[in-house]
Amino acid sequence: MDKTTKIQIDSKNETVLKAKVKDSIFTNLFRDKKYLLQLYQALHPEDTATTEDELTDVTIKNVLIDTFYNDLGFIVGNRLLIMVEAQSTWTVNIIFRVLVYLAQAYHQYLIRTKQSFHKSRKVSLPKPELYVIYTGSRKDRPEELSMQEEFFDGQECGIEVKVKMIYDGRKGDIINQYVNFTKVCNEQVALHGRTRKAVLETIRICKDNNVLKEYLESREMEVFDIMITLYDDDEILKMYIESEKEEAAEKATKEKALQIAQKMISDGQLPLEKIAQYSGLPLQTIEELAGIQLI
Repeated sequence: MDKTTKIQIDSKNETVLKAKVKDSIFTNLFRDKKYLLQLYQALHPEDTATTEDELTDVTIKNVLIDTFYNDLGFIVGNRLLIMVEAQSTWTVNIIFRVLVYLAQAYHQYLIRTKQSFHKSRKVSLPKPELYVIYTGSRKDRPEELSMQEEFFDGQECGIEVKVKMIYDGRKGDIINQYVNFTKVCNEQVALHGRTRKAVLETIRICKDNNVLKEYLESREMEVFDIMITLYDDDEILKMYIESEKEEAAEKATKEKALQIAQKMISDGQLPLEKIAQYSGLPLQTIEELAGIQLI
């Protein structure tokens, strides 16, 4: 069950439940080892011998409200540690985030395999492979992101992290199908907004075009619920932001009115009733301001 926390959405203390740690189609899809194996085979088509039993999910899941978590991590035997992030917004900061996820995954691996990096014996680690599946606008995006290139102007330093970017996958493979699913989803949102119709049309069109068809047919209601939850969460966030803007505007307006009222009181040209009328502040507030002025 998703972890949730309450947030205030207006000045009347009305509360709604906002998902802090929510599922996504990406994480839900690859939680199933059948599709996780397909993902591995898409990344390593030369390996036809690895089975589902050799894949161990190490996605960082021990999430508290203010800690980090990643989209997908898995170990192949004890040979490879593969971490995959799904991104629709371009940012080179993903390099640093993947580095943090990798360190956490290695730490958990050492605990699980009862190894200690505090001892003199060299620990045994699976080789890391870091990927980002990017579903936003391609433009002139690189095939690889490098920490040294992006953050240190290409200078050699004490650490280097390289993240391979994946944009489309190979035609028909599970990555390609996931990317196409996101494109259909974006198209339907553009047509229908973040609505039930957009979700239903996305599922229908993808099934008709053999895009994640088996997955969608077997988990249609689950997928529908995930997408609706994500859309509802966006709407809640918009409401929260708008309420914060309104509250800030109201506060600024009141502060300005108080400044004007204080100046009018200092000038002593108008009765307090008129100052209250012109400033829009309650007479009691004006009287209190006048009392402060007289002290």
